[in-house]
Order: sequence, then C-alpha cells, then structure tokens
Amino acid sequence: MKDRSLVQIALYAAIFAVLGLLPRLDLPIAGGVPITAQSMGAMLAGVMLGAWRGALAIVLLLFVVALGAPLLAGGRGGLGVFFSPSVGFIFGWVAAAFVAGWIMQLLRKAPVFPAALVASVVGGIVVLYAFGIVGMALKTQLSLVDAAKASLVFLPGDAIKAVLTALVAQTVARGMPEALLSRAR
Repeated sequence: MKDRSLVQIALYAAIFAVLGLLPRLDLPIAGGVPITAQSMGAMLAGVMLGAWRGALAIVLLLFVVALGAPLLAGGRGGLGVFFSPSVGFIFGWVAAAFVAGWIMQLLRKAPVFPAALVASVVGGIVVLYAFGIVGMALKTQLSLVDAAKASLVFLPGDAIKAVLTALVAQTVARGMPEALLSRAR
C-alpha cells in the first residue's frame, strides 16, 4: 500500500472520529442504540476512498476504539462498546463503507451526485441496517421484526446523511476530482 493511501485511510478515520464529537441522541426505543452522525463517516469513507480503503479507515478507527480511545459518539470507547446493543451498527460501518465504495466504483461513469447517493443509501442504510438490526436483536429482548421497526427512527437522519455525503462527493469532484478515489482507474 502506498504512503498516500495510508494517509487517506488515516484521514477518513479521523473524520469519522470527529463526527463522534457531535452530540448523540439517546432514545428509549431502539434498544438503547443512539442516533449519531458517525454513520455518515462510513458513507463518506466508502464513497470517497473506494471499497477497500473506506473499509480500512473504519477498521482503523475501530481498532483505536478497542484500545480504549473514546472516539465514538458520547465519548464511548473500549471493548465494552463491542458488547452493547450498538454492536451490529458498529461492525456494520465496515461493511457499509465497503459496499458504498464498491457501488461508487461500479457507477464510476455515472454523474457523481446520483452515484454517491445510491452508494450511500445502499451501503450506509440498507447494509448498515442489516447488521444493526441483527445486532440489536441479539443484544436486547427485541425480535428481528421489532428491532427493524425500532430502527425506522434512524431512517430520516440517515437519508439526510446520504444526501449530504452525495453533496460532499459532488463538490469535491468538481474542485479536485483526483480526491474521489472511488472513481479512479
């Protein structure tokens, strides 16, 4: 892996961590899984870096979190977060970034905004919720159906994050197209 790729992976891990500084919203529903801005970090990492680099950025962040760094929303960190009702979403961020990047690569000939929007919705919502719902059901007393219903509370915010991710990708592509690594080749 080239030095530039390592720097880009570290940069998006840092962006993901910064999104954790935004306040989280704890709800009594959804098994205690908070609403955070960090799912947008997974969308951005995949859309901007591509499948492998985007997923590696999230893996890097999760490694640092596992070491105890309080980089998740609300200042959470340490191994305990991997045993919370959020565990499905936490591991789902890796898959979300990978799928978002993969879709961006598949749609590299399409205009940036719609490609990034589709990639963000499929990776950052559909794939992320698939992991999150299963994790929530396993760590709470909710059935898969009830966990899916509870996850609907996240949908409006995640739809906004997908649009914002697409806007960021389009803006970056206009000013510095080579920074959109997911479309390179």
